[in-house]
Amino acid sequence: METAEFLRALETEGRLLAEAAEKAGTDAEVPTCPGWHVRDLLRHTGAVHRWAASYVTERHTGRRPLTEPSDLDGAELVAWYRDSHRRLVGALAAAPPGLRCWTFLPAPSPLAFWTRRQAHETAVHRFDAESARGGEPTAVTPEFATDGIDELLRGFHARERSRVRTPGPRVLRVRADDTGAVWTVRLSPEPPVTERGASGEAECELSGPAGQLYLALWNRAPLPSVRGDRALAELWRETSAI
Repeated sequence: METAEFLRALETEGRLLAEAAEKAGTDAEVPTCPGWHVRDLLRHTGAVHRWAASYVTERHTGRRPLTEPSDLDGAELVAWYRDSHRRLVGALAAAPPGLRCWTFLPAPSPLAFWTRRQAHETAVHRFDAESARGGEPTAVTPEFATDGIDELLRGFHARERSRVRTPGPRVLRVRADDTGAVWTVRLSPEPPVTERGASGEAECELSGPAGQLYLALWNRAPLPSVRGDRALAELWRETSAI
């Protein structure tokens, strides 16, 4: 996917998140994030939007703290979230292709990184808001979901902080049935090493439509299909939280 496509997705997902949060009310519990209410979701996601926008507009080259508001609630909080989202979309839309600032995952450029990362951040939390609202959640395209799986497996879980580890070598496979994308995840006492494609035998395979796998791997929905050693699927559930 191109940066412009991620920007459009970010714009849409943020609008849907705000609408779902407003309908649910800030007192509503978020079933997909145990212990959270909608106010927590809005404070967190809005703060992340402003944090990300600050890198883009102020060109920070080092990590900066993330600060969430504690005094906003109700309609005022929803309005603050909408403003946070507008600021981020505007900052990314106005940023030059040669933008230089801090990032935390590999990407073709900082602009590509922040646009992609915030699109997926917002899509997952939009699903959280819709779970609080109730009713049918909004689907994402298979292509967007496939990209999100790739970012999660080859980006987040390639980092030292990933807790998805096993005492000895194990192999997990992830397969998106509708897009044909396949990942081979090699587990060990070190951070997972993921490559695209079905390389060698796997002890467990997680498969299903990309949209369902996307939410499942972010621990927002049940895994569509598990074949082989289910202990590896349980390991993912227990240790993969970001």
